[in-house]
Amino acid sequence: MTIRLTLPRADGSTYAYDVQGGSSFAPPAAPLTSRVAFAAAHVVADPLAEQGPAHPPAIDWDATLAYRRHLWSYGMAVAEAMDTAQRGMGLEWATARELIALSAAEGAAVGGRIASGAGTDQLAPGPGVTVDDVVHAYEEQCAFVEASGSAVILMASRALARCARGPEDYAAVYDRVLAQVSRPVILHWLGDMFDPALAGYWGSSDVEEAMDTCLDIMRRHEAKVDGIKISLLDAEREIDMRRRLPASIRMYTGDDFHYPELIAGDEHAHSDALLGIFDAIAPAASAAIARLDAGDAPGFRAILEPTVALSRHIFRTPTFHYKTGIVFLAYLTGHQAHFRMLHGQESARSVVHLAELLVLADRAGLVSDAERAASRMRPVLALAGVT
Repeated sequence: MTIRLTLPRADGSTYAYDVQGGSSFAPPAAPLTSRVAFAAAHVVADPLAEQGPAHPPAIDWDATLAYRRHLWSYGMAVAEAMDTAQRGMGLEWATARELIALSAAEGAAVGGRIASGAGTDQLAPGPGVTVDDVVHAYEEQCAFVEASGSAVILMASRALARCARGPEDYAAVYDRVLAQVSRPVILHWLGDMFDPALAGYWGSSDVEEAMDTCLDIMRRHEAKVDGIKISLLDAEREIDMRRRLPASIRMYTGDDFHYPELIAGDEHAHSDALLGIFDAIAPAASAAIARLDAGDAPGFRAILEPTVALSRHIFRTPTFHYKTGIVFLAYLTGHQAHFRMLHGQESARSVVHLAELLVLADRAGLVSDAERAASRMRPVLALAGVT
């Protein structure tokens, strides 16, 4: 049964849209094997708590952990306490510690794979921060993540981007940190479209020079690096770097615009995945990778390519507000009872943006219950005066 909604356009006009719903992707019958797929998971805010910069982040732990169980049930690995969880935009290190510990324990209980972000966000970037301070901050967070039982994702550091004088300082920091980790880590290269404070990461605004520095570090520490996630939204750059990686190191695509082609790969290699959009489209992503497992590349593309328009919409400029769309889709699909976020970030996208998100999610087969989605969309529309 379709449900009709009146949705707004940016010019102030409205149009009728019939929510189709009814689509569903069953959890895989066996573990996914042809690709490693991390979903960077969002957090569910406590809807009744004060939210904002003057208040500590308040999280609904039950709903947050339930969402991780949902991701694991679809064969996803969980990338915890990353930017999708509002790390650096509402989620600070003290609360991230609790999130990592709880999620790692939950993963151990259900057999779910997890890797967690270790960064330097206990440091406030500023003129007094040194390279040694950055190293010590990384050491503290890596030690905590490893002690929790989680693998480490070595997050890009705002403090390092601020204090580094050039590529040699990046090399010095990563050399010292990688020498100390007890198991291979995933490196993290986040473009400035995701976080403007990371502009010029690896010591250069020239991407080729930055890539050379990063590759040199990985070659020196090949045994300590499981892979690298790059989020530059540039498929050709990713493919170029993928071809230059040591054979033992994985490329984890963080490209939320071009992921089907990058995961499918070419005659040389493929990318695995560590994606924020996989939080929102886990059922479709799981079904698509299961088709690859069965040797059905056309089936993989048929499932995953319809999700690209949704992802490009969610990650549109300003890209760092993509978390709002991720959380809104979890609300529409019944994974959380409200549309509230840490620091009030639910207000970061317009009602026109959210209405288009519903349409694109429905067309991608991600809305299983049309009536529920419509009933949750109506009050959002009403608050904006759309009746």
